[in-house]
Amino acid sequence: MNSYVDELPMILDRVAVRSVERVSPSVIRFELGGDRLAEFGVDGPILDQRIKLIFPNAAGTLPSFDGMDDSWWTTWQQIPEDERGSIRTYTIRDAVGDGADTRLVVDIVVHEPAPGEEPSGAGNAWALGASVDDELIVLCPRKGHLFGGIEWAPGEAERLLIVGDETAAPAIRGILRDLPADARGAVFLETVTPADRYDDMPAPEGVSVTWLPRAGGHRGAELAPTVLAHLAQDRAEAALPEVSDDEIDPDLWETPIYSSSGEEVAAATTAPTDEGPFAGLYAWIAGESKVVTGLRRTLVKDLGLDRSQVAFMGYWREGVAMRS
Repeated sequence: MNSYVDELPMILDRVAVRSVERVSPSVIRFELGGDRLAEFGVDGPILDQRIKLIFPNAAGTLPSFDGMDDSWWTTWQQIPEDERGSIRTYTIRDAVGDGADTRLVVDIVVHEPAPGEEPSGAGNAWALGASVDDELIVLCPRKGHLFGGIEWAPGEAERLLIVGDETAAPAIRGILRDLPADARGAVFLETVTPADRYDDMPAPEGVSVTWLPRAGGHRGAELAPTVLAHLAQDRAEAALPEVSDDEIDPDLWETPIYSSSGEEVAAATTAPTDEGPFAGLYAWIAGESKVVTGLRRTLVKDLGLDRSQVAFMGYWREGVAMRS
């Protein structure tokens, strides 16, 4: 394997598929390895750590980063689109092994194409056809350097609410794995089918996990009212508003310290309020942007959850190819 930009404060290098397993109808699990992953590391637990993967172009080749410096992103974007491959964001499920045998475990949600059609989406198409020794490029944290990509920040919260769909399942698993044993809260996780449920969701005893398979139903149809009923304690108060396509922020990312919509966040903290029905609560919500948008509007605008107590993240948008 080639080594790329040695001076960057993160790992940017080729990795190879060490193992591949179809773990459920909608998920393929990959272990990715490479010598440079010996330098992988974050300052603290992995939690919901995001990384980026660059997939080969249509010809099956990967771009070269030889000789690039910290302007690699600009340089990569200047490569013709049909040559540079596609970059997508994923959450690490696990990091296993050590030293040169370090491997990143990544779950990729897939959907089979209709008969006679080609797979859609760069990550989906690659995952459906990938095998051991196939290569791609990883951009991930390097020991001793600030990387970002972790949004879990409950501060002094006394109770937790974690909500997501199948694309957020690896992040939710990572959060639960790294929670303190005395954590209290609830998880609501939508999956494509009942068989997509994780058998190894390591929740502390005080954190309940509710699986909500769509099983052919509409996205968020069961997830949203269940979450709202959990918070409102009254299903009559748990109506999710209709969200039109033009209301969806394509870059939806609202945390206590950042707002993709430009909201004021200077005074926001992760300290939960000590009054009202949401006293001591911290919420982390990720998944399809339209579902997340509806939940955000209801929780913050209608039910009064302070935006400093919640992270809302649009991991993807149905029918729209994500840029990265």
